[in-house]
Amino acid sequence: MPDSPQTLDSLRQRIDEIDEALHDLIMQRAGVVHDIAIAKNGDPLAMRPGREAAILRRLAARHGGDFPLPELTRIWRELIAGCTRMQAPFAVAVHAPEAQTELWDLARDHYGSHTPMTPVAGPIQAIRAVYDGSAAVAVLPWPVESDTDPWWQVLVSDDPRAPRVVGTLPFVVTERHRDEPLALAVAHLDPEQTGDDHGLVAVEVTGDISRSRLKQLLEAAGLPPVAFWTRPARAAEDAAIHLVDVADYVAPGDGRMAALADRLDGLAPRIRLIGGFATPITIGRRS
Repeated sequence: MPDSPQTLDSLRQRIDEIDEALHDLIMQRAGVVHDIAIAKNGDPLAMRPGREAAILRRLAARHGGDFPLPELTRIWRELIAGCTRMQAPFAVAVHAPEAQTELWDLARDHYGSHTPMTPVAGPIQAIRAVYDGSAAVAVLPWPVESDTDPWWQVLVSDDPRAPRVVGTLPFVVTERHRDEPLALAVAHLDPEQTGDDHGLVAVEVTGDISRSRLKQLLEAAGLPPVAFWTRPARAAEDAAIHLVDVADYVAPGDGRMAALADRLDGLAPRIRLIGGFATPITIGRRS
């Protein structure tokens, strides 16, 4: 038997009551965020990628019922984005050459539909926007092995103002995404430990050392590698640079990098942490 109009009306009234309760809670949350902004005393950057990852993981772990989890996490991404902009100006520079919208769409999904965003033609322009303060974060393509002049080498710097990788996009991976992440986020932040993290370590190598040997040395130093990308040496006197995805949180000044330098015995003039990211949430089966 179909529901009576009276039953439907009562259910719709209940929906209205729930909507108002949700709205009240959102306004309460915004009030707490306002207090946090005051407590931070003018901190110019409100983004906390590690904290955001922890929030989304906690919600995913407790979620039940028929409402789709990807839609739930998207709601919270918008909520986080709005609260971030409450605390300080926040803008994003996105590597989005003409007719290439994939990273732009990911950035919109992650950083909010109303966050100011600027498309730029190349990764270096996006990184420059973070350097000069016109953007809080740059969204850049995931490294590829075939790139002989990769953007990430710019982060292998002794400049204390150099930004770092702080996240990966998408953070919530569904069946519509490819098997590998699509983008990295770069900002003036040190990655936070979340309990399930990756570090990105750049190793500049002089002399003849194979990837397999470097892998052994990384493992012996306690830095388990899961992926490598290499910018080859350009001349006899030049050094190759390996970017290593390490399956663990790596802190600034981590003693394991010093241990790696000792094992390389002078063959690596520079070993630099260029950032890290919280391991993404995977929902469903990826194609």
